[in-house]
Amino acid sequence: MTDTLKPRDGKDVEDAVRFALSDGKALEIVGAGTKRAIGRPSQTDLTLDLSGLTGVTLYEPEELVLSARAGTPLAEIEALVEKNGQELAFEPMDYGPLFGGKAGAGTIGGALASNLSGPRRIKAGAARDHFLGVSAVTGRGETIKSGGRVVKNVTGYDLCKLIAGSWGTLVAMTDVTLKTLPRAETEASVVIAGLDDAKASQAMAAAMGSSCDVSGAAHLPGHVAARFDGMNTRGAATCFRVEGFAPSVAHRKETLAALLKPFGPVAILDEQNSRALWRSVRDAKPFTSGEALNRPLWRVSVAPTRGHEIASQISPAAQMFYDWGGGLIWIAMPGEQEPGAGTIRKAVAAMGGHATLVRAPAAVRAAGDVFPPQDSGLAALNKRVKDSFDPKGVLNPGRMWAGI
Repeated sequence: MTDTLKPRDGKDVEDAVRFALSDGKALEIVGAGTKRAIGRPSQTDLTLDLSGLTGVTLYEPEELVLSARAGTPLAEIEALVEKNGQELAFEPMDYGPLFGGKAGAGTIGGALASNLSGPRRIKAGAARDHFLGVSAVTGRGETIKSGGRVVKNVTGYDLCKLIAGSWGTLVAMTDVTLKTLPRAETEASVVIAGLDDAKASQAMAAAMGSSCDVSGAAHLPGHVAARFDGMNTRGAATCFRVEGFAPSVAHRKETLAALLKPFGPVAILDEQNSRALWRSVRDAKPFTSGEALNRPLWRVSVAPTRGHEIASQISPAAQMFYDWGGGLIWIAMPGEQEPGAGTIRKAVAAMGGHATLVRAPAAVRAAGDVFPPQDSGLAALNKRVKDSFDPKGVLNPGRMWAGI
């Protein structure tokens, strides 16, 4: 087990990185550790635990802006903004239960470092689209600041978008600023029963192309549909969420139901059941318990209109469901060891998409690519970016790709 450094503030983080540099050691960057098992196994000497950097340092609801230390629990921030009728519109998922951990333990720094986004991404974008400013320590032991506390900021390079999704390989974040948005007064979901994957793809395309302002579109095949919360139908379910003021939601859900009626039987979920459903879609709930918890789990992104083609090209024993209008597919492959990497990457490459192995034993993750493989040009670019922030490979070396 590696030794752990637990800084109290940004200066401590800077000192920790400088210590690692002087001793030629590598640091594993963690917050609450809910996503620790994503990526290639750690190749580090010390753990830099940022969970002690907590607290909201600024919140101006009228300005739609919030600043917090990177280790602040995401649940704490979500509770605070909800009290003020606001939300984090990128709807960050909770990875903890996918690894047998407790719910609600993730940090805001972890959400931004992994660029989390839930079902509302089709409308509101990903975490990086709400990331306004950051203070962080590079692998050189230098503190950098980028962005600010305004929604529009066009000075210099947008380092926030670069840092989002870098999984702690470029910097150790200490403070972050992000925008908040008004929370919808209510919501409802329109559900079509019994569609196969191809027909569901057509229904989702129709809904997304309508004027109903859909903020969630998912297809739950029959083999997993019963594991989602809030459902009142049997068999496969194709689900669409509408949010906003009550009169608008009432009108749009009826309009959407009429539009989708030719596809099959339509039902309406009320606000309580709709919220429960989309939380379980967000958190990939079917794969958080029972036998499915032991399966290798993939997160696949493709063009929404082609997502349904994946099912015919992988094992019929695989379990899956579709989010983002068919553009995001969660796939739990059969067996506890073999992740099916060759089959999945071949199918995804043919569609111009990409796949990430979210969950697998450490030996499997060490032996192959976890994040999408890179061609030589992209690998060289990523190496140059890594070297500019962390030339000695101090921060999470090799977590995303070997040698970077």
